[in-house]
Amino acid sequence: MGRYEELKQKIQMKTAQVGIIGLGYVGLPLAIETLKSGYPVTGIDLDARKIENLKAGISHVQDITDETLQECMAQGSFLPTTDYSILADLDAVSICVPTPLSPNQDPDTSYIIHVVDQIKTYMRQGLLITLESTTYPGTTEELIQQEFEKLGYEAGVDFFLCYSPERVDPGNRSFSTHNTPKIIGGTTPKCIELGTMLYGNLVKTVVPVSSPKVAEMSKLLENTFRSVNIAFMNEMAMMCDKMGINVWEVIKAASTKPFGFMPFYPGPGIGGHCIPLDPMYLSWKAKGFRFHSQFIEIAQSINDNMPDYVLNKTGQVLNIYAKAINSSRILILGMAYKPDIDDLRESPGLEVYELFAKNGAKVDYFDPYAQSFRDKEGRVVQSIENDPEAFKKYDCMVLITNHRSFDYQALADLGVAIIDTRNAFDGITNPNIYKLGNPVAIRQEKEVVSMLA
Repeated sequence: MGRYEELKQKIQMKTAQVGIIGLGYVGLPLAIETLKSGYPVTGIDLDARKIENLKAGISHVQDITDETLQECMAQGSFLPTTDYSILADLDAVSICVPTPLSPNQDPDTSYIIHVVDQIKTYMRQGLLITLESTTYPGTTEELIQQEFEKLGYEAGVDFFLCYSPERVDPGNRSFSTHNTPKIIGGTTPKCIELGTMLYGNLVKTVVPVSSPKVAEMSKLLENTFRSVNIAFMNEMAMMCDKMGINVWEVIKAASTKPFGFMPFYPGPGIGGHCIPLDPMYLSWKAKGFRFHSQFIEIAQSINDNMPDYVLNKTGQVLNIYAKAINSSRILILGMAYKPDIDDLRESPGLEVYELFAKNGAKVDYFDPYAQSFRDKEGRVVQSIENDPEAFKKYDCMVLITNHRSFDYQALADLGVAIIDTRNAFDGITNPNIYKLGNPVAIRQEKEVVSMLA
């Protein structure tokens, strides 16, 4: 029996030993789905503390409860480890490691390269390798296939190689790893067949495509689409602010059209691992073909500058109360990059915090999920306690993340000026609410000055 037939049989019989490399927001949910599907799973991560917590049944990923993890551990089919030598015993591995940007905004593929080096060290012929990390088109072939071919291994014969982009959306209550369609592209027909067969047992829907490059490009298209459209709405918000129009009312009105329009919303910037980074992978790769994407560059510039717009908006509001940002007490409400999660990756709130501090404000933050972060100086910044009475001491509050757990009416009733960057206070008419993309401050200026007098 050849390697292809042997691995195919193992996948069908669910005796294939599956490895997940990188047990973060992508890897751990994938490991759980693989376990639920009946495969034994080895999870590899270099963070020893994370591995010890997993063995103790303590999850570090919000979408995976401790109870779910403990049930999986009790089955005895999940082995979390830091030891890469276990690769020699595996039949399939999925690579779910980070792919950040370098300080020069170039893709940092060092984590992928490290994993590939480890696989080469403990290579077992007949291995199915699937890369899930978000990256530029061509990565699977350039950093994996070519490296193994240098050692004399042939893709589709001695090993099998696929790319399947992760589509994890932390905190999404409707779509999880299991019911989100999974794209997969292989370097040969046999690779696609084996990859589709394995993932078809893990998720509801698998969408095969002709090559890893198509799969890699599809991921970048998804998030570049969002980045460009969010940037457009951010620009519309600034335009409406200048023109005296409420951008939120405009979007709501436009959304009544049943065709030809899809609502996107402005905000203080973009966060998470995907939207701030993915377009830059694509832009960087395109430059190698002497193609410069103006849409990507413009969108990135607009989104990156939204924290500065929030700073200026806050200054305008404080000016109405005869105050300046310098020496003002400012409370940021929400620091996570999206509602109801603890994920701080690339959160625009981090940049807003730094801008306030740089301009002399006495700034604190409150987030019921994200309890702490490190500022640019490496200092740990802790969330303050949820104490509405204490919130009254601030000169203004800036809503960055619209968590469902916030009592928006109660916050508005404190009487403190609030800059709302997410339209979270929609329907609340208190005069101390000032919204991004809505020149409400201009209309209220006479009232506030009169009140101060």
